[in-house]
Amino acid sequence: MATLLGEERRARLLEILARDGALRLDPVAEQLGVSAMTVRRDLDDLEAEGLARRVRGGAVAPVLPRPFGERMSTRSASKSLIARKALDLVPATGAVAFDASSTSGVLLGEITARDLVVASNSVQNAATARRRPGVRSILIGGELEERTDSFVGAVACRAAASLGYERFFASASALSSSGTSEVSLEEAQVKDVFAERSEQTILLLDASKLGRTSVAQGLDWARIDVLVTDLDPADERLDPYRDLTELR
Repeated sequence: MATLLGEERRARLLEILARDGALRLDPVAEQLGVSAMTVRRDLDDLEAEGLARRVRGGAVAPVLPRPFGERMSTRSASKSLIARKALDLVPATGAVAFDASSTSGVLLGEITARDLVVASNSVQNAATARRRPGVRSILIGGELEERTDSFVGAVACRAAASLGYERFFASASALSSSGTSEVSLEEAQVKDVFAERSEQTILLLDASKLGRTSVAQGLDWARIDVLVTDLDPADERLDPYRDLTELR
C-alpha cells in the first residue's frame, strides 16, 4: 500500500497533468524533491490505473470522456483567452453551430447579436445561448452521451443537418498533423455534420491538446478554416499547423 507521501506525490502529478496536459520527468522530479526513478515508478502506477499515459521523457494526460461541468472547470483562463480572440468571428445575424465543448460554451457566454440562430448539441451551451441578447437558441437533440453531456447519434446528426450555418465553432479532444480526433466515434460524427453544413469551421483549442490523438478521427485540415488557441500565433508549438490553416 502506498505511503501518504507517495499518495501526495501522485496527487501532485495528477494536478500537473490536469493543468498542463503533460509533464517532463526530470523537471518534475526536481520540483518534488525526489529522484527521476521515483517519479517514473509513480507514472507507471498512474498509467496502470488509466490516469496517465507514459511517453518518452514523461507523461501526458489520457484523453478520456468527461462531463461538461468537469471540463468547464479546467484551464478556465485559457478558455477565456480563446473566447476573447474568437469573439469577432461570431456574426450578428444568420445561423451558426456550436458543439458541446466547454470552450465553445465560454465563447457563447460572451456573444451579443442582433438576429442570430445558434444551434448546439449541448444542453448547457443551448441554455447559455438562450440567455444572450439577440440570439435564438436551438438544441440539437438525440441520444444523450452521459459521459460528455452531449447529444449524439442518428437523430442528432439528422437534426444538425437540417440547417445551414455560416460558421461552426468547435473544440476537439486532440489535434495532430492529420486533424482533430475525438473520444468517441459518435462525437466525431455530429461534428462532421456540423462542419459539412457550415461555410467555415473555427477550431477553439487550448495548447494542452496539441500534438495528441484520441480514439476517433475527426475533422481533417481541409475542413478547418481557423485555429484559435491560447498561444501567441508566433509560438513555435504552432509550427506544425502554420501552413495548414489560419492561426489566431
